Amino acid sequence: MEKSKFQVTLRNLLITYILTGILLVVLALGLYRFRLKEDQIRLGVNVVYILSCLIGGLLMGKSIRQRRFFWGLLLGLLYFVILLAISFLMNRGINGSLNQILTTMAVCAVSGTAGGMLS
Repeated sequence: MEKSKFQVTLRNLLITYILTGILLVVLALGLYRFRLKEDQIRLGVNVVYILSCLIGGLLMGKSIRQRRFFWGLLLGLLYFVILLAISFLMNRGINGSLNQILTTMAVCAVSGTAGGMLS
């Protein structure tokens, strides 16, 4: 029996967040080992977002096989929305400027789209 697009999307989002967790642990070890500066950490977090959404978009494109760029974009946007919601709940408000939030959204959306197109 074929899985629905909703189930495929949820599965790929879960895989993407697991990958994010692994990459953030590696970044934390790098922070501990190399005493990284704040700018380097910010860059590392953005690289984690890019890699996670790119791989998530690849998985979506390979799973659905139609309109791959759209499904990659959707995964990137859903990834961002969930990330923003969790951040909002943990910090009891929005943390960061509107410019930072929109930049993060664009990074997630473009990476997911690129992953979908590359699949």
